[in-house]
Amino acid sequence: MQPQPKRNDMKLSVGGDHAGFPLKATVVEVCRRLGHEVVDHGCYDETPVDFPDISRKVCLDIIEGQADRAILVCGTGVGATIAANKIPGIRASVVHDAHIAHQCVEHDDVNVACIGAKIVGPWLVEDLVKIFLGATFASDDEDCVRRVAKLAQMEQIATRSKG
Repeated sequence: MQPQPKRNDMKLSVGGDHAGFPLKATVVEVCRRLGHEVVDHGCYDETPVDFPDISRKVCLDIIEGQADRAILVCGTGVGATIAANKIPGIRASVVHDAHIAHQCVEHDDVNVACIGAKIVGPWLVEDLVKIFLGATFASDDEDCVRRVAKLAQMEQIATRSKG
C-alpha cells in the first residue's frame, strides 16, 4: 500500500476528451484553489480526441509516480473509467455523487475519479472533487486492505496471461 499524500499537497493529473473539455476547466481550477499541483493533459479545446489517449497519459503519471491521484472528464465518465482500469495499478471509478466520491477511496483505494460532463455540472463537480481529494483509504480496516490486495493479485494474473 502506498502512503497517502497530505490532502492539501497532492500532485494531480487531470485530463479529458472533447466532451469533458468545458467541465475540466472547473476541475483544474478547484484542484489548484485547494492548493494542489495540477498537470493538465488536455484536451485544450472541443476538437474531437479519443478518450483512451488522454486516459493513458493521465494514468501513466500515477504509475510513474508523477501524480498521487487523477481526475478524468469525458461525456459520461464510463469510457474514461474503462480505459483507465486497463492499466495495472490504476483503480478508477465513475464519480457522480458525494457518497461514491469518498467511499471509492476509503474502501477501494481508488486513485482515478472519472466524471461525466454530460451528467454532472460545475456546481456538483466542485463538491465531488473536494470530497474525492479529501478522502483517505481505510488502511486500518482489514476487510478493505484484503480486498484491495486481491485486486492487485487479479492484475498480476491478467498481466501473466498476456505475456
